Amino acid sequence: MLDLPRLRALHAVSVHGSVAAAAAALGYTPSAVSQQIGKLERETRTTLLERRGRGVALTEEARHLAETARELLAIVERAETTLEERRGLPGGRLTVAAFASAARGLLPGVLADLAVRHPALDVRLTEVDPHLSVDLVARGVTDLAVAHDWDIAPLPAPEGVEHALIGDDRCDLVVPAGHPFTARRLVRRADLGGQRWVCQPPGRVCHDWLVRTLRTAGFEPEVAHMAEENHTIVALVAAGLGIAVVPRLGTGRLPPGAVAVPLEPVPVRRLYALWRTGASRRPAITETVRTLREHWPAVSGLLPGDAAGVPGTRGADRE
Repeated sequence: MLDLPRLRALHAVSVHGSVAAAAAALGYTPSAVSQQIGKLERETRTTLLERRGRGVALTEEARHLAETARELLAIVERAETTLEERRGLPGGRLTVAAFASAARGLLPGVLADLAVRHPALDVRLTEVDPHLSVDLVARGVTDLAVAHDWDIAPLPAPEGVEHALIGDDRCDLVVPAGHPFTARRLVRRADLGGQRWVCQPPGRVCHDWLVRTLRTAGFEPEVAHMAEENHTIVALVAAGLGIAVVPRLGTGRLPPGAVAVPLEPVPVRRLYALWRTGASRRPAITETVRTLREHWPAVSGLLPGDAAGVPGTRGADRE
């Protein structure tokens, strides 16, 4: 009989593309994942992984087995959901994926709260690229994801995935201390021409939003510096090297040398919780989504400037 944990390891490698990435998603060491797959190879008397340069590739047989593993894991998930629903209490393991600033600014308090309220619930967090989170939920790799969208990049809603609004993450224009904008009550987008910018690299939503917004206002943005993390972006601004549009979540208080100025209209990204439709009744899902919403008002306005409003709530249907 095929061993389910070994099938889970193979499925994770098929989804993530490497043993190391699969191990990170499962919370194991790469050695442990390799051992699981080695045992599965002996169990099935089939070669499942082939060396390709410094990495590995799934054989044709492995791809078929990984698809079967996906179906079996979905059946197990439905069974676990039914049992948990009958008990009426959140329990078991819940895997959560979140983009960097949510993992830093929102999830620590949420996970700590859940651990106190529901000791039978074992929540495991993985930080992921926001572009990947929806697909990870759809493919059954993670149980729940925290993702975001902007007006230029609506959140995809594939069949079989439900989502609910957590709240609106307002953004501030962050400029060096002494910049002319610091004397203004607010700055309009039409005033942003001729500035040096610090932002994320091309392909990131924040970068694409900045370029599209400034071009719509009639300016070609001069991007002087690029960085992945908002903390690095803010540090570059504080050093006087440019200005930036920074979401409040996960950024915290600004360092000396950086000042937040309200931008009109206010840029907003919306945060969502996503899960598979088949797990909608699972108490672990409903309680985690409720806790995410409960914690949101406390973390949504941590930068100086306009106070962020308490977000409303919304069901799974998109507006």
